[in-house]
Amino acid sequence: MKNKKSAFTLVEIMVVIGCLSLLAALGSVAVQKSIRNARVKQAGAELEILATAVLQLAWDTGRMPNKALRTNQGSVEIWNISPDAAGLTGNDGSYSNWKGPYYEGTALDPWGKPYFYDPDYRVNGVMRPVIGSFGPNGTGRNRYDADDIYVLLDN
Repeated sequence: MKNKKSAFTLVEIMVVIGCLSLLAALGSVAVQKSIRNARVKQAGAELEILATAVLQLAWDTGRMPNKALRTNQGSVEIWNISPDAAGLTGNDGSYSNWKGPYYEGTALDPWGKPYFYDPDYRVNGVMRPVIGSFGPNGTGRNRYDADDIYVLLDN
């Protein structure tokens, strides 16, 4: 009687490695997509809170984060709402009747970029005041694109 040893061939091992690699790649894409979606939702939730803070600032002081009157918001953007000059986290002395801080978060979006206030952001061809994030790609400063996340302040 002969002793027959069984073993995997090189081809079988390569097929198994190939299948595992394909599954890992598909799983990685799904995880990245889930992370991106979670960050978008997080930014949206934070922007809702920031919108409330901006409106409370305007109600108390009569001024928006760009120091323009609440009734005439002007066209000056604030690209970083965290400094005291924007009035949400502190008062640099230019906001009378300030009762803040109105926001105590980091004022950075999930991608590490600052949230912005834009009184004349183009939404469907109409200029509207918004508080927003430049989204995953970080492209901004009057360069409107589809991944921007914002909350309207005039509703």
